[in-house]
Amino acid sequence: MQDRKIHQGRNIKRFREMLGIKQEALAFDLGEDWNQKKVSLLEQKQTVEQDILEKIAQLLKIPVEAIENMDDDQAINIIANTFHESSAFAYTANIKPTFHPLEEVLKLHEEKIALYERMLKEKDEMMAKLEPYLQKP
Repeated sequence: MQDRKIHQGRNIKRFREMLGIKQEALAFDLGEDWNQKKVSLLEQKQTVEQDILEKIAQLLKIPVEAIENMDDDQAINIIANTFHESSAFAYTANIKPTFHPLEEVLKLHEEKIALYERMLKEKDEMMAKLEPYLQKP
């Protein structure tokens, strides 16, 4: 029987990424002593302390045993069976977006500015139409 290679840190990373949670967010949820770098280092560890495993499992809403026992073959199997074509697209879109998020924000901002300018123009036109009525005694 082949030895199973369990890498608990890698399992934490897999579950975190599958759930769309960034290292910074996990660090924030873990408390003041944590930061992105510390989570990154944790994800490189073969074995993770039991109390940390339990806290992370609770935060990710997964069983501790999933982190403790999932080997590479099982992970590949779970990922292959969990993400269908449509969800796989959404998942990969989160990891490697084909657009720059800032460009999308700027585009939305520009659309709002254009709408605001159009509304101001309509208001000015309406005021111009009403002006003769306001001038009458």
